Amino acid sequence: MKLINSYIDSLFQKQDILLEEVISSIEENGMPAISVSPSSGKLLTMLTSISGAKNILEIGALGGYSGICLARGFGSEGQLTSLELEEKYAALASENLTKAGFGHQVSYLTGPALQSLEKLVEDHKRFDLFFIDADKDNYENYLSYCIRLAHADALIVTDNVLANGSVADSNATPKRYTEMMKKFNEVVANHPQLESVIVPIGDGMTLSKVKK
Repeated sequence: MKLINSYIDSLFQKQDILLEEVISSIEENGMPAISVSPSSGKLLTMLTSISGAKNILEIGALGGYSGICLARGFGSEGQLTSLELEEKYAALASENLTKAGFGHQVSYLTGPALQSLEKLVEDHKRFDLFFIDADKDNYENYLSYCIRLAHADALIVTDNVLANGSVADSNATPKRYTEMMKKFNEVVANHPQLESVIVPIGDGMTLSKVKK
């Protein structure tokens, strides 16, 4: 997977100084280097643009890399709500989104994501695109909440579903969450409210259309 993704990035990803600065800021703040790959980020931008999504929910902000990619897809008219456990991470993400020109279009809810999701349900919020990239232990819970918060035909994008290829390749080095992703992928593939497919880009992304 690494070789294939390097090839894809070399073909389609041009130098992006802003996103490179985001990666540098994440490193400088001692945060984990787990942002989406450049090609995955480009896919997020394209999916937002193609779907016409204007109200997006992101679960897992980190330093704002994926947030910028999503916001680039909706331009000046969209709104991004981002859930982040760590206040330090949310602060850096907010700073980077502001530098990118989207500061007034993004809001952050900090603390455990499940609590924030329950509050969004209580407030009758609805979204037309979701991006899940947080603690793998709760992926199934996050998916359930996203379906509850979704407009009809909304798109749910989930990252890291191939776990470095270990969900399919017994010779690949397993990740801590390999078995979780195997189970999650089965749930998504057989979910009656979803039409889904896995795209083997980055660490694997599931694209799911919500049927209501």
